[in-house]
Amino acid sequence: MSQMLDMSKYPILASLSEYNALKAFDIAKKQALAAELRAYMLEIVSSNGGHLASSLGVVELTVALHSVFDFPEDKLVWDVGHQCYAHKLLTGRAEAFSTLRQKDGLSGFPKINESEYDAFNTGHASTSVSAALGMAAARDLKGSDEEIIAVIGDGALTGGLAFEGLNNAGDIKSKLIVVLNDNNKSIADNVGALSQHLARIRTAPGYGKTKKGVKRVLAKLPLFGNPLIAFIDKTKRMLKTMLLSDYFFEELGFVYLGPFDGHDIKGLCEALENAKQYSGPVLVHVITEKGRGYVPAQQHPDQFHGVAPFDIEDGQSKKQPCRTYTNAFSDALLELASENNDIVAITAAMPDGTGLAAFAEKFPERFFDVGIAEEHAVTFAAGLAAAGKKPVCAIYSSFLQRAYDQIMHDVAIPALPVVFAIDRAGIVGEDGETHQGIFDLAFLRTIPNLVIMAPKDEAELQLMLRSGMSYNLPVAVRYPKGAAQSIKANNLQEIKLNSWEILREGNAFSIIACGSMVAEALKAAEALAEKGMSVQIVNARFINAVDEEILASAVDCGKLLIIEEGIANGGLGSLIKEALVNEQIMIQHIALPCEFIPQGSRKELLDEYGLSAEGIISAAEKAGWLL
Repeated sequence: MSQMLDMSKYPILASLSEYNALKAFDIAKKQALAAELRAYMLEIVSSNGGHLASSLGVVELTVALHSVFDFPEDKLVWDVGHQCYAHKLLTGRAEAFSTLRQKDGLSGFPKINESEYDAFNTGHASTSVSAALGMAAARDLKGSDEEIIAVIGDGALTGGLAFEGLNNAGDIKSKLIVVLNDNNKSIADNVGALSQHLARIRTAPGYGKTKKGVKRVLAKLPLFGNPLIAFIDKTKRMLKTMLLSDYFFEELGFVYLGPFDGHDIKGLCEALENAKQYSGPVLVHVITEKGRGYVPAQQHPDQFHGVAPFDIEDGQSKKQPCRTYTNAFSDALLELASENNDIVAITAAMPDGTGLAAFAEKFPERFFDVGIAEEHAVTFAAGLAAAGKKPVCAIYSSFLQRAYDQIMHDVAIPALPVVFAIDRAGIVGEDGETHQGIFDLAFLRTIPNLVIMAPKDEAELQLMLRSGMSYNLPVAVRYPKGAAQSIKANNLQEIKLNSWEILREGNAFSIIACGSMVAEALKAAEALAEKGMSVQIVNARFINAVDEEILASAVDCGKLLIIEEGIANGGLGSLIKEALVNEQIMIQHIALPCEFIPQGSRKELLDEYGLSAEGIISAAEKAGWLL
């Protein structure tokens, strides 16, 4: 963990020994505080990595929220939560901020068990309105009077759960303030009709003045005692739809306020004070700039969404570039799409992170970014497949779990040939529990008709993508974050469905590994060979079914060690144990516990949980298998 920093460079922030001290600051001092918050964030994130552009964009909004409301009595729910760095700095965590995203340090997201000022755990998008509405309903039942505030970005507002929450809020009519942080971004540029609607609000000339004038005129139109009542009523609604861009939110039952300059602290405080006066749901529309105050992040907010350590002077990453599994996937898909015009690609707001940006550039008419809407992405892919296309749906492992029902109901039951490219499978690292991709093997293996594959290296990933498209079944190919392995030249043109492979012969015991763990198994075998032990290595590249012939060969060794980068319950180990329930064989199983894995570097966590060559040797030694 990093050492605590000297706070003398940030005197205003350091003076906030008492939380309420901020409220007494004048606007000039609050603006100076905002500058310190940005400088401190830059210093720490440039060293530790993290979510920078989103946090830089909400500094003034955060200062205004903490000026107007009384947290933690009032409740603040951040959507996604990656923009909460200024909030952490203002709530007693400034001195510990140097530990951000490090093992045993501060989380990069709101955490209930980290601070009483964090009202709700978040890490995935579109949850804030529903959670805040639940808190508001609980407050009403208790008869208390605290304010409940949800801050949601326009990117997160593309998720269906956000609409469900807004719809229910308008029905319940509990007092609730929703702050719409509109920066025209999720990670990449926002997409969709709602984004276009918000853009029209942002760019409408004289919007506020027009809105007030139209409302005054419309209020005078008669609705009763006039023979033209039906026509006037219809005309009034039509005029409101055409002239009042807030009509969408008002029809949902919200009072709409805005749009406001999200970097004007004084104006924001006035707007939030005004919002407090209403007794029902209020939406405060705030326009911000992602990456505000740091030129590289302003110019390239997508690149500074989630960053590795970088040089503040020029914004260049300190991380040595390497070829990743994402790169390998991207190249393979481009090659396949060049051969087959029916191949289409789908992402849920992450074209860069999933490696689909190159596909979007080369085949724009066959690329679909659906916004932060994983459920829709999967069913949309199912519709494409049902109509004869070959959709490849690229989604991070921890986000794919949001679409579990759609995978089962819309893809697997009709056995539609959708290919799921599951990036960031296994340990992800510093983003912690909400982002670790450790459950996909277990939850996917329960779904019939779904072929699940995990490549041992780059070449096998590319071959799996090609082979998967020939199976005419739903296919999931899962691969980890980080550098791609290159283990073995492969002359195959296609991988036979449900086939495993023996990579190394041996008779002391057998190691069955899948995906990223195959390389670790081979390292362990090399180390043991130097001690005179011969170990068999099996690449279990399919996780939905066993290769009975190769499993029988592994059983012949009499001792079996299984290793996988996923939870122990329900994955490869469970598959093999189910197949060997009547066999007399010694089995060791190395996997992650069925619990939420905390933050830390990928290497730290793999070592801690024994998912390494050293872990394999240690497990075999404890079992008494080493000579």
